[in-house]
Amino acid sequence: MTTHGLTTCFYTIESPKNQNPNSYLPSSFNLPKASVPASFFKPQHNLSPKDGVKSQIRIINTTIQQKMACIPTLNPPKTLGTITSSSSYSPQNSSSFSSPAKTHFKTTQISHKFPNFSIVMATKQQEHEPNLNVLTNSDRRDEVIIAAKRSISNCLSETDLHLSIPALKSKTRGKVRDIYDGGDYLVLVTTDRQSAFDRVLASIPFKGQVLNDTSLWWFNQTQHIAPNAIIAVPDQNVTIAKKCSVFPVEFVVRGYVTGSTDTSLWTVYKNGVRNYCGNVLPEGMVKNERLPTNIITPTTKAADHDVPISPDEIVQQGLMSQADYDEASSKALRLFEYGQRVALEHGVILVDTKYEFGKGPDGSVLLIDEVHTPDSSRYWLAHSYESRFQNGLEPENVDKEFLRLWFKNHCNPYEDEVLPDAPEDLVTELAWRYIFLFETITRSRFQIPETTEPIHDRITRNVSRALSLIQN
Repeated sequence: MTTHGLTTCFYTIESPKNQNPNSYLPSSFNLPKASVPASFFKPQHNLSPKDGVKSQIRIINTTIQQKMACIPTLNPPKTLGTITSSSSYSPQNSSSFSSPAKTHFKTTQISHKFPNFSIVMATKQQEHEPNLNVLTNSDRRDEVIIAAKRSISNCLSETDLHLSIPALKSKTRGKVRDIYDGGDYLVLVTTDRQSAFDRVLASIPFKGQVLNDTSLWWFNQTQHIAPNAIIAVPDQNVTIAKKCSVFPVEFVVRGYVTGSTDTSLWTVYKNGVRNYCGNVLPEGMVKNERLPTNIITPTTKAADHDVPISPDEIVQQGLMSQADYDEASSKALRLFEYGQRVALEHGVILVDTKYEFGKGPDGSVLLIDEVHTPDSSRYWLAHSYESRFQNGLEPENVDKEFLRLWFKNHCNPYEDEVLPDAPEDLVTELAWRYIFLFETITRSRFQIPETTEPIHDRITRNVSRALSLIQN
């Protein structure tokens, strides 16, 4: 299986006869069968309602304790066989994905006292670059914009799972994620909150689900570089992870001199700084120019804002040991180089990003939080970057930069107590760009929620069932 193709996991719960499969896993673990052609899925297992097959669930990569083997991961204990199909897969009604693809399947069986899980991993190799014109003019864009406008009133802005799920002991509210203490595990809920300038600017439809999906894809793709803390995904907006000792440092990795915030590399560079976070910057650089080499500009994870810091200061202040910093920084650079390569192969430039790491119970340094999402990263369209740079134009971005710029042009986002409401057109445009980026990089079709059920109600039900399953 190539590391640059799309990897999708399908877990089929095969329940004992005359027993309700729903007693094992929440129904919301279901993945739409449209994610893979029916001709691929059904003949593989010859499934029918009489077989007792009720659900398909998607869980991402990690090795977990045997008592939790009923929640599969992307590190199955053994492979039973490989099946190759020459059929092609293209998400319906999306002009981004039209090239033929070869799909490889790996089937793995996990046995336990719980039901058997048949794991089908579909990897699709792309033969052509995506059509990036879909960003500004396509049927798919129109479809997402319409759906986003309908869903503005159903955004997930706040959660309070600890009030209704006894297994959750406390809640920590981050800028985007609500983190719940589940004993040995953390329940991370990715909301639709949009943050920048160290504050929340708006709520963006589907954003939480897009970020969760994007991170899961990258966690799967990068496990050869850095092990991660992910255990299971019981809901589109939720990840259950191992509890780690989190390093109070964000590893910001940059490949270009750019940005608009006070801590962005271009802001400090144009103000004359030539030694930033321990990095010596050359003279004569201009905005949006590529750096001679990728650099790390760490920041401390302060409560209300991020503070730039040098590697020496990190060790001197006791935030990390030298050994832990060396390992985490090495992983961060390798992750970024890999992410840049994969992104460029998919027609976009990974400009900069941030990583977070923690130490697991066994002392291993684990990748946590999120990976290469449009929230934590800056992306530009690759095909137009060079010509626009040579002509002094801003790159075409596929992230939240345009929303940052709107707020900077209409208020002082750092000092104004009350910010203006973001226009609906900007909110829905950002929802589309996040989905566009996900579909462009993963070559999969984002599943727009079709239900009108409040997201919080769905999450509460699914997390409650998942925790009950894990703890039994």
